[in-house]
Amino acid sequence: MRPLRLDLAGFTVFREPTTIDFTDADFFALVGPTGSGKSTVLDAICFALYGTVPRWGGSRGIANALAPSAVEARVRLVFDSAGSRYVATRVVRRDSRGNVKTGNAGLQRMPDGFDVTKLDTGMSPEDLGEALAGTPAQMDAAVQVAVGLPYEQFTSCVVLPQGQFADFLHAKPAARQEILVNLLGLGVYQKVQEKATKRAGDAEADIAALDRLLAGLIDADEATLAAAGQRVEAMHRLAEDVRAAVPELDRARASAETAAARLTALDGELAELDRIHPPADVAAVALAVNDARAAAAETVAAVTLAEEQEEKVRGELASAGDPTLLRLLLQAHTERDRVAAEADALAAGLTAAATDHTAALAALDRARVAAERASLELETARGAYQEAQTADRAAALRGHLTAGAPCPVCEQEVHLVPAVPAGSAVTAAEAAGHAARTAADAATKLFTERDRAARALERDLDRARARHDQLAAALSELDTRLTDSPGPAALRRELAALDKLRGQLDRAGTAVRTAREASRRARAGVESAEERVRLAGRDFDTARDRIARLGPPAADRDDLAAAWAALRDWARREADRRRADRVDAAAEVARARDAVDTAAAAIAALFTAAGTEPGRAGTDPVGAAAVAVVAAEAEQKRLAQRHEQAQQLNGKRAEHEAAARTARSLAGHLRANNFERWLLAEALDLLVDGASRILRELTGGQYELTHDKGEFYVVDQHDAGLRRGVRTLSGGETFQASLALALALSEQLAGLSTTTASLESILLDEGFGTLDVATLDTVAATLETLAARGDRMVGVVTHVPALAERVPVRFEVRKDARTARVERIG
Repeated sequence: MRPLRLDLAGFTVFREPTTIDFTDADFFALVGPTGSGKSTVLDAICFALYGTVPRWGGSRGIANALAPSAVEARVRLVFDSAGSRYVATRVVRRDSRGNVKTGNAGLQRMPDGFDVTKLDTGMSPEDLGEALAGTPAQMDAAVQVAVGLPYEQFTSCVVLPQGQFADFLHAKPAARQEILVNLLGLGVYQKVQEKATKRAGDAEADIAALDRLLAGLIDADEATLAAAGQRVEAMHRLAEDVRAAVPELDRARASAETAAARLTALDGELAELDRIHPPADVAAVALAVNDARAAAAETVAAVTLAEEQEEKVRGELASAGDPTLLRLLLQAHTERDRVAAEADALAAGLTAAATDHTAALAALDRARVAAERASLELETARGAYQEAQTADRAAALRGHLTAGAPCPVCEQEVHLVPAVPAGSAVTAAEAAGHAARTAADAATKLFTERDRAARALERDLDRARARHDQLAAALSELDTRLTDSPGPAALRRELAALDKLRGQLDRAGTAVRTAREASRRARAGVESAEERVRLAGRDFDTARDRIARLGPPAADRDDLAAAWAALRDWARREADRRRADRVDAAAEVARARDAVDTAAAAIAALFTAAGTEPGRAGTDPVGAAAVAVVAAEAEQKRLAQRHEQAQQLNGKRAEHEAAARTARSLAGHLRANNFERWLLAEALDLLVDGASRILRELTGGQYELTHDKGEFYVVDQHDAGLRRGVRTLSGGETFQASLALALALSEQLAGLSTTTASLESILLDEGFGTLDVATLDTVAATLETLAARGDRMVGVVTHVPALAERVPVRFEVRKDARTARVERIG
């Protein structure tokens, strides 16, 4: 089991919703002050899976899950186990009376690759997993299957509660034996002994039940079986006598059936002959066919005439020309007039635009000259300003010169000191410079504006010229297309003539459709009349076919009325003759039935003499005799089966006696303590071998673990194989040995689990605050070595900064007056 994400709300000190993301946290520490809620994080993992926490003292401590002021606590754990991803959820609520109980619990197996961040952003229907449990009772079994460990083994292999880490190492032999019995499930042998005792009792109860069944089978003795055999022989003799008497009965029945069949045949023939009646409108049907055929011929001639007229108009329209081409030519004339008008208007605009452009260019040249002149004047003013500044600085220097002394600037002798000028020329030069700058800026701005205006006019002129060229090209193309055109007026006349011909064609088409519709109706009338004739002929054929076996006269199908009359007269004559024959047939039926009754009475007497009920002897005497034989044989078989059943029950009774003896013997053997002690010794050997292998790995081959007479010892390979008792170990050595035992115990528990145990993490809630610096360093190095193995997630709970700083991922737990909070670092 490897936790990925833990969501808490209202759970003990975590009153407000809190999420802890363990993603990629292969080695982490829960750090924070004492009482901040570090151990509560591990409690929440245990509670989400198993509904209880080690330090609560059992499931009845569930009230501890709720914060004092909360009415509901929610815990949700997302974890991986054996390649699958699961979500376990538990909700605890406080009712109005203050009672606390689990309100909801569930376990889901999520789809492959499920992203846990979807729990925050929203899940789609495709993200819904398979529900494995929906109640607290279902959770117990489902979690054990998913994790592979029951609660007791989980808190000894994955989550190691505070203060219990080194208990197993330092426990006395008797206490250690009790721990192994509980963790390894060796109490199962006590259950086997109890089950063997129960199985022996069940076998003895089965023996008593078999005795009661055997008491109900005392009638299945040899004398009863012999009487049943004599009854079978008597029934076989009855069957032979009945088979000998049946032929006479069959002959009588055959005669009766023949006479009855002759009478039934006469009655059927009379019924068929009496049904011969000709239809009342048979003559009118033939006349209607002739009238319909004449009307159909007239409509065919009308259709031919209308089609010829339509074809004539269609030919005239085809030779008159293509209307689409005429319309295109007319549209081209209209387009040319429009393009010519636009070209004329554009030509006048071009002249004005060219004039404006020329004027703008001239103004631009003048502005350029003025700007250049102003720029030159500005440069002149700048030179005058610089000269005035130089003169002022030279004049200021004159006050420091002395005739005959060296000049401080050029270090030459000053022969004559010039007079200091009365005023400064800098102010006048500065004013002249400002005036030149203003004039230059104004000239530059004017030049820019006129350049922009000239460019805009040039763009307008270019666009106008391009458009004028396009119009000229369009006019040339249109003139080429209209070279052979007769002109707009002639085109309109030709189109009008075509419209007139199309109207005539539409009217001719309407006339054709009308004539065809009339012809169709006439054909339908002919078909209807002919169908009536066919139906009348079919009715005649049907009536004649019903009595065809009686030899009716030949029929003239061309004259249905005469055919019906001839058939009717013949049927009347045949019916009179058959009525006379029916009287003799009825008398023959009565004589045959009397003979059947006499033969049946003789067979019934045979059944009475054999001591059995006739049953179906009147209808099926052979079958009735066979039933009597089968019944006698079935009774004989039933008695034989009961006799065999009694023998089988006696055999089962012997088997149950043997099973009871075996179960009592097994229960007696398992009551002894030697078997359990042997198992515990074997389990302890395996545990110490596994822990020694892990301890060598954690200590770089320095330490090994062994045991002797129930006590644990550490062998120091760096000290010539010195064997030391575990109570003499330092804090760091104790931690290493305890951790090796915990890991070995988890592997052994996984091997004994009935399901595949998922040992993908180990979470240590152990106090490290009492360790000295060297021991703490040993503990930290051991944890780092364990994490480096890469086979499981390693998590520790500590408030020691020196240890926390060596862990790559830290979850800092802090608590204020309202709630505890968790922040991930790293």
